Amino acid sequence: MIATWPELKALALSLCLPGVTEARPWGHEVLKSHGKMWCWWSPYEDAAVFKAGFDEREMLMQADPDRFFLHPHYARSALVLVRAGQIDPDWARHRLIADWRAMAPKRLLKEWDAGQHGA
Repeated sequence: MIATWPELKALALSLCLPGVTEARPWGHEVLKSHGKMWCWWSPYEDAAVFKAGFDEREMLMQADPDRFFLHPHYARSALVLVRAGQIDPDWARHRLIADWRAMAPKRLLKEWDAGQHGA
């Protein structure tokens, strides 16, 4: 299980997805994908922040409230928090790739997908 920002950041960077950059908005380290926040640790809780639609967020929090939760700061955003030490690496990998794909320009996605099938 992933328990810290350095562990999550290492996992995210190991995916070698194009267009991912490091940034420090508001003084907190984050990873951006195509200029948008993609992967980060909450400055309010000891937890990772992941993108999730409002319905999905509610489902995750109801299904496993010890793992998934919400801080009031994120209530208006389509995000969910995952407690430190309870972040499944396979779940995080899948989620990060799906979020990256949702942010990627279509041209880049097409090139990346072609490269993955040729690898």
